[in-house]
Amino acid sequence: MPYVIASPCVDVMDKSCTEECPVDCIYEGGRKLYINPKECIDCGACEPVCPVEAISQDRRVPDEESAFIADNRAFFETVLTGRDEPLGAPGGSHKVGPLGVDTPMVEGL
Repeated sequence: MPYVIASPCVDVMDKSCTEECPVDCIYEGGRKLYINPKECIDCGACEPVCPVEAISQDRRVPDEESAFIADNRAFFETVLTGRDEPLGAPGGSHKVGPLGVDTPMVEGL
């Protein structure tokens, strides 16, 4: 997984990163944004525009935020509340729009 969005995004969701992403791989949950690891091309365009510094490469996520690495992947690979199947890699966030649901970890924050 090239890039991860961690806790500073929760309840902020500035969305500057979505405007910079050339492949539309940043999806909107209920309280946080998530980067699709299968769609991200590791360009890094999203990282410098995040006003709360929530985005970093997976290998540079601070230790205290490391749970967000697996949680970001879980957003796409597990069945979320109100959905019948995992989101997977639908080919861009604009195709599905805001999902309005988060992973159990983010819901519990």
